[in-house]
Amino acid sequence: MSKTRPVIATIIAGVAAGSAAFAQDYPTKPVRLVVGFTAGGISDVLARAIGAKLSAGLGQQVVVDNRAGAGTTIASDIVAKAPADGYTLFMQDITTHAINATLYKKLPYDTVKDFTPVSLVASSPLLLLVHPSLPVKSVKELIALAKSKPGQIVYASSGNGTILHLAAETMKSMAGIDMVHVPYKGSSQAVQGLLGGEVAVSFSTMPPALPQVKSGRLRALGVTTPKRNAAAPDVPTIDEAGLKGFDIVLYSGVLGPAKLPPAIVAKLNSELARVVNSPEVKTTYASLGVDPLTDTPEHFAAHILSDIEKLGKAVRAAGAHVD
Repeated sequence: MSKTRPVIATIIAGVAAGSAAFAQDYPTKPVRLVVGFTAGGISDVLARAIGAKLSAGLGQQVVVDNRAGAGTTIASDIVAKAPADGYTLFMQDITTHAINATLYKKLPYDTVKDFTPVSLVASSPLLLLVHPSLPVKSVKELIALAKSKPGQIVYASSGNGTILHLAAETMKSMAGIDMVHVPYKGSSQAVQGLLGGEVAVSFSTMPPALPQVKSGRLRALGVTTPKRNAAAPDVPTIDEAGLKGFDIVLYSGVLGPAKLPPAIVAKLNSELARVVNSPEVKTTYASLGVDPLTDTPEHFAAHILSDIEKLGKAVRAAGAHVD
């Protein structure tokens, strides 16, 4: 046997032991959870719900840091360039990785290689909303109206190339209609634009939309998932309302920078599973129309790759791009 092999084995064992010891002590200071959206959107709401419970489990405060702008690429870049020590994490969603990988011709980071998947934490439908002044009460009526007024109905999104934009473009393509796109800086702002009558139609994440639907200030025509949502049981799916095969799910998860130590990934994955499945967080999720979801880091990584391919096709079909 080579004399170097025992030495190498000793070094590897020492590194593994050091990593395990580091993870056992981790964290010794507050953890930053970066969100690429403004306050009030689903990523922000989920981050705060999870962060509060995660703080108790980790024994250190989890601070939500909203870094909105540039289609979430500012926040993504912050995390990608942060030290791989577990003190900077990212509330990822379908826009930050699956969409932006194709939407942007050039990014200051690699969407896959510069991040470490930790765990999925939630899935949620989108709501198709209209202003009450629009004379439609169903998806079929909206499609009929849009066909009778091509290019005259204005819809909002949370920004060019975001999931709300792609949902509307998918509906336009499937229904053969033409509507005009007005991008806002976030889903909450898009809902406010709809409330103010600046636009007539919008897809929205659940948190900013549900209170307005329940109060009657906005009308919900459909949810984007194959099944109805428990938080809005009277709202049909878009599939059952006339657009067969319409299926868009908003996934959210937690990432770290690349090369996050495996022991820290394992610890965070375990803690997130405990948090997401806790009665308190499940209750919060239910009120938001969000489903709890956890997974292994390996499956989460595969999920991201699958979504990049799937949503990449939608981005190219919509003709959306950012130079």
